[in-house]
Amino acid sequence: MSVTSRRVLVTGGAGFLGSHLCERLIEAGHDVLCVDNYFTGRRDNVARLIGNPRFEVMRHDVTFPLYVEVDEIYNLACPASPVHYQHDPVQTTKTSVHGAINMLGLAKRLRAKILQASTSEVYGDPVVHPQTEDYWGNVNPIGYRSCYDEGKRCAETLFFDYYRQHKIRIKVARIFNTYGPRMHPQDGRVVSNFIMQALGNEPITIYGEGTQTRSFCFVSDLIDGLVGLMETGDEITGPMNIGNPVEMTIRELAEAVIEMTGSGSKLVFAPLPSDDPVQRRPDIGFAERALGWKPKVGLRDGLMQTISYFETLKRDLAPRGEQ
Repeated sequence: MSVTSRRVLVTGGAGFLGSHLCERLIEAGHDVLCVDNYFTGRRDNVARLIGNPRFEVMRHDVTFPLYVEVDEIYNLACPASPVHYQHDPVQTTKTSVHGAINMLGLAKRLRAKILQASTSEVYGDPVVHPQTEDYWGNVNPIGYRSCYDEGKRCAETLFFDYYRQHKIRIKVARIFNTYGPRMHPQDGRVVSNFIMQALGNEPITIYGEGTQTRSFCFVSDLIDGLVGLMETGDEITGPMNIGNPVEMTIRELAEAVIEMTGSGSKLVFAPLPSDDPVQRRPDIGFAERALGWKPKVGLRDGLMQTISYFETLKRDLAPRGEQ
C-alpha cells in the first residue's frame, strides 16, 4: 500500500450513495471495506467492484459492534427514504443512534477520522430559508418522520460529544435531496417515483398542490462534497450543508420528467403527508469557502442520466414477452 493509500470503511456501502462513494475511493487508490445489511442496499450496486483487489464487502448491521482495522470511516448506514425508514421506525432510530455509537467507538479505538452522513431533515419543516448550518431546525419529535429526523439529530449530538470528550476527528455532512443512477426504484423519493411512473405512462402522484419546493443534487456532485469534506484538516468538523441550491417546485419537477421521458402520464394529487417540509434549499456558502465546492451537474443533464438508468432497469426487470 502506497503512502497516500488508506483503508476506508463505508457503512451502507451497497446503498445508492455508498456504492458511488466506494467506486470513487477505489478510483483514488484506496482500499475499501463496504459494510451493509442489505435492508435498502443492493448487491447489484457493488457487483462491478467484486473481484477488485482493493474492494471487500461484508454483511453486517451497524447496530452491532464491528471490529476491523481501518484509517477512515464514512458512516452512511441508515434507510433514507420515508417508505423505508417508516417501515421499521424503531430499527431506523437504532441504526442512527446505536450505529453512530458503534462507529464512533471504532474510530476512538483506531484514532481514525470519521464522517457522519447526516441530513437536511435535521432542519425539519424550516422557518429559515435557505437553511444555514447554524439554524437549529423545526422538528416534530413525535411524528411519523421523527425516527429519521431525530435519529440523525441524536447522531450529530454523539459525534460532537465524542469530538469534545474524546478528541475524535469528526466530519458531519448534512445531505440535501440527491438523485442519480442506482436510486432504489421503490424508495418513495420524488425523483424515482416520478421517473418510474412516467416510464410506465402511469399517473404521476403529487402530494399537496405541488407548490412545495426542493433542491436536487446529482450524486456525483454529492460524492465530491463528501470526499472534499473528509479531506479537510481537523479544524473543520462541520456540520456542513452538501446540496444543490437551485430550488424548484415539485410540480415543476414532475412536468420536466414528463417532457424528458415523452410520457403520456397525467398529474394526480393526493393529501400532503404529515410533517412534510414546505420548502428546502441549502445555503452552501460554508462548503464553497472551505472546500471550493459547488454542484456542477445541471438538473436536465442529471435527470437524463437517471432516466436512462431506470429505463435499463425496467428492461432488465420486465418479463421477456414485455421487452
